[in-house]
Amino acid sequence: MDVTEEAVRNICTNAVFERGENYLDEGRIGEIHRIETTVTAVVSGSRQYDVRIDLTADEFDPWCDCPYNGAGACKHVVAVLLRCVDKLPPDEGDRLNAALEAADADDLRAFLYETLAGDAALRERFVARFGEDSTRSVDELRAAIDRQFEETNSDYFVVFEPIDFSEWFDLAAEYREQEQYAPAAVVYRALVESLDDNMERVDGAYDHFSQAFSQALDGYVDCVGATDREGDAAADAVAFLNERASSGTSFLAEHFERAAAELQEGVGEGSPE
Repeated sequence: MDVTEEAVRNICTNAVFERGENYLDEGRIGEIHRIETTVTAVVSGSRQYDVRIDLTADEFDPWCDCPYNGAGACKHVVAVLLRCVDKLPPDEGDRLNAALEAADADDLRAFLYETLAGDAALRERFVARFGEDSTRSVDELRAAIDRQFEETNSDYFVVFEPIDFSEWFDLAAEYREQEQYAPAAVVYRALVESLDDNMERVDGAYDHFSQAFSQALDGYVDCVGATDREGDAAADAVAFLNERASSGTSFLAEHFERAAAELQEGVGEGSPE
């Protein structure tokens, strides 16, 4: 997708576009980097916000850890995209590749081991790509996701700001890339359960949590359908979805019902792209 002013306008409101322009003019982009088509940046607002965009994805697939809850992209994302319209950051991929080529194999292994040991999210993605199938259960993953709700606003029950679930979606995507649909379905189901049970705590950023729920539910349906052509796993999943439709968050019931119906109809139609 070409980074043009028109393309940026199409993913945000007029008011947000103007605020993004102001942020760019005020020099609020503290740092910006690009590896091939992925751009990351830090934008100063009431605090420092991390932004990530994909220059080739549909509508740039933007992500920002700010609490914006309106339509379209936030002003921080808009500012970064407008910066890319003016001048695309240099691609640091060649520099990274050169460093990898020059690295001693044993030193590289030691560095990777040390990095993975200290970063659980990255470690899970690494094992998903290069290791054996995951043995983590829905309950284990669910507990980790629930902790994010607890830690986001530890002094209050209510959650006012978005929670970054990207590590879980990235992990599921890694499994799907390796055609390991069963562990991907486990990750998606843990997200679905946690979001459903914690939705009553949300008092802000509704679009963010609703989009995360929809993405997790769609991913779950896709992966269950791809996992079991005979329908046994699908039958269990349909039962789970119907149970959630009757016992979960009331305004999510129709989404669970739709997913159950889709799964019943879609088993055996083939793997997702």
